[in-house]
Amino acid sequence: MDSIDIALYVSYTLTILAGLAAIVFPIINSVSDPKSLTKAGAGVAGLVVIFGISYALSGSEVTASALELGVDEGLSKFVGGLLTMMYILIIGALGGIVFTEVSKAVK
Repeated sequence: MDSIDIALYVSYTLTILAGLAAIVFPIINSVSDPKSLTKAGAGVAGLVVIFGISYALSGSEVTASALELGVDEGLSKFVGGLLTMMYILIIGALGGIVFTEVSKAVK
């Protein structure tokens, strides 16, 4: 075992610890302040609504090459819904950036 292996294992461990801390500490803070959970719940509910709209808009077409890889109509529709949701969120984020910059320039 050389020094590169040791450094990789240390980085894996630190990444896992940072991920756990990023999950656990907000939960601890939200338990001490229950009002903050309503904002998080509203955000999650908004994402679920956007995914529902995206899922309804997506198609379930499957090509022959996708069938060979085990992709069925349900998975195709799910992936299409996720991609459509991503496009909607990107357009919303870019629109928010443009709106913010234009409103700053006008003021």
